[in-house]
Amino acid sequence: MTHSFQLSALACACLATLSFSDAWAQNVAPSAPPEILITGNPLGRDSTTVPVSTMGRAELLERGQSTLGETLNGLPGVSSTYFGPNASRPIIRGLDGDRIRVLNNSASSLDASALSFDHAVPLDVLSTDRVEVLRGPAALLYGGSAVGGVVNVIDNRIPREAVSGVLGKAQLQASTGNDERSVAGLVEAGNERYALHLDGFDRRTGDVRVPVTLECTKPGSPAHARRICNSASQSRGGAFGASTFWEHGYLGASVNTYQSDYGTVAADEVTIGMKTTRYALEGQVRQLPGWFDSVKARLSHTDYRHTELEGAETGTVFANQGQDLRVEARHRPMSGWQGVVGVQTESSRFSAVGDEAFAPFSRTRSQALFVHEELPTAWGQVTAGARWESVRVESLGNPDRPGEFVTGVRRFSPLSWAAGALFKLSPSWSLTGNAAMTQRAPKDYELFAQGEHVATNAVENGDDALGIEKSKSLDLGLDWKSGPNRMTVTAFASHFTHYIGLMDTGVLEDVDNDPVTPSLPVQLYQGVKAQFRGLEASGRQRLWQGASTLDLDWRADTVRATNSRSGEPLPRIAPMRVGATLVHGQGPWSAKLGADWHAAQKRVPEGSVATGAYTLVNASVSYRQKLDATVLNWFARLDNLTDQLAYSASSVLTSTAFGKSPLPGRSFKLGVQATF
Repeated sequence: MTHSFQLSALACACLATLSFSDAWAQNVAPSAPPEILITGNPLGRDSTTVPVSTMGRAELLERGQSTLGETLNGLPGVSSTYFGPNASRPIIRGLDGDRIRVLNNSASSLDASALSFDHAVPLDVLSTDRVEVLRGPAALLYGGSAVGGVVNVIDNRIPREAVSGVLGKAQLQASTGNDERSVAGLVEAGNERYALHLDGFDRRTGDVRVPVTLECTKPGSPAHARRICNSASQSRGGAFGASTFWEHGYLGASVNTYQSDYGTVAADEVTIGMKTTRYALEGQVRQLPGWFDSVKARLSHTDYRHTELEGAETGTVFANQGQDLRVEARHRPMSGWQGVVGVQTESSRFSAVGDEAFAPFSRTRSQALFVHEELPTAWGQVTAGARWESVRVESLGNPDRPGEFVTGVRRFSPLSWAAGALFKLSPSWSLTGNAAMTQRAPKDYELFAQGEHVATNAVENGDDALGIEKSKSLDLGLDWKSGPNRMTVTAFASHFTHYIGLMDTGVLEDVDNDPVTPSLPVQLYQGVKAQFRGLEASGRQRLWQGASTLDLDWRADTVRATNSRSGEPLPRIAPMRVGATLVHGQGPWSAKLGADWHAAQKRVPEGSVATGAYTLVNASVSYRQKLDATVLNWFARLDNLTDQLAYSASSVLTSTAFGKSPLPGRSFKLGVQATF
């Protein structure tokens, strides 16, 4: 690790990272140009062949939730794992866990959220500028494990452009559904040579209100209430960053911390205390002589730890420590082709100490080479990319429980490629297509897990003989734009010849040799053939334009996932969803009224619980007020206006703790954000 840091620091002293326009100007100057997509677009094009969704400051302000999964839930093709209001990862096109790569400023975000559904992602939208979601296997630029897509959480904690004077942002918000009280602030200062960044946030919530009365055994809480027991939380964090600039580049560093204490909802007295600290170094050098025009690099080190508490007693302690180094070099055009080549190294060391540790201590290391190329043509553009990885996964057992876990080393060499094309059929219409062959090395817990997993109420066993997960994917998209009107429709299909999933064995195990305690189902990580097929569509239609505007935003998606070996549906797949929102704008005012219909999900495997259809209605209003050099953005939002009782088909809680896991009921949120 020492040699890795020395090499990384030397590289970053010469190079650097991501460059994108700071969006502060958008709050003060509406005429500012749109931000260039970062994810899946290393050359900074104004269009890409791959399906990408973005949520900027305005949307995050209005739609932001306490978890990343719930914030993005509802974007085309995106659902969430929803383990109550405090832990939720994004699901993209029916794929979850490590098949979805969560990034922070295009660099790896290290945690333990993919290991268990009750482990939260240590990122909060209160400190985020923008989130980009790249759907599909073209995300291999960021790792062979990103079979389903990439979620890139972007902030400006390392300033990437010079700051003139002092800029700031402050935000206050409160809501009734979970008694939320949140505050966040940010200050940046600098000149053409130096820039500083400082931010912090604090979010506190109580137990979430729901439309049905639930039982609760937690001391100090009512025995029966229309709230989800043990769903309160408190999160806080902050960051300090600094950069120096020169004519053809910059170098910056930051340190940030995130802490969260929250209830796990599946158990009335179990809470999690989480803390993560991340150090990052970034740099970029432009206008180089020779073959390469620019080089950029990112280095990060993360210390993650969370403690599961049973009442006041410490239960299991999870820790993950690791580093990530990524270097990209953009070459000059060669026979019309433009692109980047790069290397990436990652290492992590995981441990779990306690009676409920179902995975051993482990160490994972990977090195990768990747290339991304684009060829502009008269009719559009062609893209191609490839990634080769060398992955080493080692089980170290558990020093407190010798002999309980399998020990050993597995090595893998995944190779993935992707190709795409964009055809401009007319000034308004374009057609996109992407094909990919991806390979993913199994994770440590898929290989070596062994024991009871309380969060899923099952015994989960790995298989140290698992091979590489392999898939072939194809998506086709049609895009139309005409003034304010737009439409995008994308069909996709993925065929896995070796899909690694947690499959029910049909065996029950008495884990504590107590005849009174029910036996738990035994689940095994297995490689099976699987099929994913689906459709995503979204658009906007201008209905009225005059002194005010009236638009109709619409969206729909569906995915069908099948275990080809058994013929059964795969678990936790979101049903068909159709939604529409009326958007009215007049001067500084904006108002929205929308509804999202979720079909019943009856395609579930044996042992899972089917969910009924439901419709969620929401409304919002915002007002932009300019006071000299300060802009106030007032916002109010009403979620689940009809107080509809609903259950998530993509949540494991629906099958393991049904009756304790409804979606939140009616909630009113009010807030203001000031920028200066």
